[in-house]
Amino acid sequence: MFRYENVGILFVFPAFLYMLVFVGYPIIRNIILSFQDVGAGNLVRGTKNFILFENYAELFGDSVFRISLFNTLKYTVLCLIFQFMIGFMLALFFNQRFTLAKPVRGILLVPWMIPVTVTALMFKLLFATDIGVINYILRSLHLIQKNIEWLTTPGTAMFALICANVWIGIPFNMILISTGLTTIPKELYESASIDGANKVQTFFNITLPLLKPTIESVLILGFIYTFKVYDLVYVMTSGGPVNSTHMLSTYSYKLSFEMFKYSKGSAVANVLLAILLVVGIFYIKITTQGEEE
Repeated sequence: MFRYENVGILFVFPAFLYMLVFVGYPIIRNIILSFQDVGAGNLVRGTKNFILFENYAELFGDSVFRISLFNTLKYTVLCLIFQFMIGFMLALFFNQRFTLAKPVRGILLVPWMIPVTVTALMFKLLFATDIGVINYILRSLHLIQKNIEWLTTPGTAMFALICANVWIGIPFNMILISTGLTTIPKELYESASIDGANKVQTFFNITLPLLKPTIESVLILGFIYTFKVYDLVYVMTSGGPVNSTHMLSTYSYKLSFEMFKYSKGSAVANVLLAILLVVGIFYIKITTQGEEE
């Protein structure tokens, strides 16, 4: 018989069992697979030779993997910068009391609520060469003479992906920072105004310091969500042109399900997992430190 204090274990157990079967087992199986030599040929024969770290050694000598790793880092950092800056400014703006502030803020959440694949298809049409709205507007303003091939040129393809992800991420940043702003006591601003502090001084001496935990959470969670991007890139560019927009996730998919190099694809996925695991541990560390303080 369970003691009353241990009844909670019964409620947690179904979720734990689900995570163990559908998350834990695939991760462990994927790690084991990355140390084997499994391809389309020997998968059918059932021969899975352990080659230990050979897959990882090949990866770091693979130019496409290095491009994918660099692209993922560049894409994540640039998206975070623009998402955070715009989201922060919108949060400050909608924190003011004015007519229709709440309804408009609610409307701005729509891009975050729309499925990513739908947003990807929408931006794919916006940046299309012949029928795209972006090219039409630029031609109408006489800024360009001929259509720009946004999604089939290496530099502009990455720009299009960043624009799409920033569009998705702005509401996420805005709502979390807005929530953080509501936790700051109004009395602090009133006391600062009585002491003669202007808005710039109150922003740097009250708002920013008290928003530090929120900002840390927004940036780290945003990094995790952005770094593991897959569906947006796959729908818009599929890693092209010429591997210029491959991320770690899309390259892992290509190796596993297009080139049938299952072990090598698993190794790429594990590199992605390891990076996110380090970031996750860092996030837990700073949040626990914040609670202790």
